Amino acid sequence: MINTIYRLRSPRRFEIAFDELDLSSGVIVRPTHLSICNADQRYYQGTRDIRVLKEKLPMALIHEGIGQVVYDAGGSFNPGDKVVMVPNIPCEDDPYIAENYLRTSKFCGSSADGFLQEYICIEPERLVLLPEGLDPDVAAFTELVSVSVHAVTRFEQIAHARRNDIGVWGDGNLAFITSLLLKKMLPESRIHVFGISREKLSDFSFADSTYLTTDIPEDLQLDHAFECVGGNGSPIAIEQIIDLIRPEGTISILGVSEYPVPVNTRMILEKGLRMFGTSRSGKADFLRTVQLYRDDPEIPMYLSRLVGNTVEINTYPDIKAAFEIDTKKAFGKTILHWNI
Repeated sequence: MINTIYRLRSPRRFEIAFDELDLSSGVIVRPTHLSICNADQRYYQGTRDIRVLKEKLPMALIHEGIGQVVYDAGGSFNPGDKVVMVPNIPCEDDPYIAENYLRTSKFCGSSADGFLQEYICIEPERLVLLPEGLDPDVAAFTELVSVSVHAVTRFEQIAHARRNDIGVWGDGNLAFITSLLLKKMLPESRIHVFGISREKLSDFSFADSTYLTTDIPEDLQLDHAFECVGGNGSPIAIEQIIDLIRPEGTISILGVSEYPVPVNTRMILEKGLRMFGTSRSGKADFLRTVQLYRDDPEIPMYLSRLVGNTVEINTYPDIKAAFEIDTKKAFGKTILHWNI
C-alpha cells in the first residue's frame, strides 16, 4: 500500500514523498483532525537553530491529532474506531524513567515523521480509543492536554499536601489547559492565574482569581505554582513565583525557552523550594486524559474555547495556507480538517 507523506523540506517549503505501508504489522489509521503546535511553527518558520533544522529536515510535522482506524492486522481495533495517536515512541523500558524522558525514545514531528500523512502506520499500544460524541476539534489537541495532565500527575506525587492556593503563570493555551485541569483534578484548591493580557484572562472563568503580572496584591501567597510562559517571559515569571511562593512549595516548569533562564537560587535555597520540569507525555497520560473527558463533560466544553481557526485541507497547497493562517493567531489552536 502506497502512502503519501507531506514533509517540510526547508522553512515554509513542503514536499510530497511516497512510502510503502506494511499491512502485516501495526494499525493503519487515516488522520481526520490535526492541530498545529508552536513546535511545528518553529520548524515551519525556521526559528530553530540552523544546525537543528539541517539535522531534522526533511520531516513530516504535527504530533497532535486523531484519526479513524482503517485496518488492524492484530484485531485490537475495529475499522472506523476513532482514536487519538500517541506521538511518543519508546524504544526501551526503564523502571525509573518514564517513556517521555528516555533519551532513546523517538517523537513524531521531532525525531520521526509526524502525522502530515495520508495514512499512519502505528503500533496498537500507541493508540487510545476516543469516547463517542467527543468534539473532534477538541480531541485533535489531546496531546497538549495530556502534557498538562502529566504535569499535574507529577505534581500530585511530588508536592506536599497543603494545596490551598496554587498559581499558574501564563495566559496562553498551555496555561488555560493547566489551570482548568488543576481546578478539575484538585477541586479543593484555589487556582490563581497570572498573565499579561486582561482580554485573555477573561477566558479563565473557571479560575478562582486572575491577575495581571503588573498588578499582584502585596499580601498574596501561594503554596505551589506552575510556570506556563516559556520564551522571553520565563525569567520574570519564575522570579515572581519564587517571590510569592511559601517555603517548601513546589514549582512546575512547563514553558519552553530556547535560551538559558537565570534563576534566583539564593531564594530557592532559603525557602527550600522544589522545582521540576515537565516535557511531553506518555500513554498513561493519554489514558487519564481521555478518562477525564468521559468523567467530566465540562472539560471538553471549556477546551472548545481554544478552537480558533479550522482549516479544510483538501489539496497540497492548503497545508502551507493553514500554517500561514496559524502564524497570525493571537490565542487558541488551529485545527486542520484532514481531507487530502
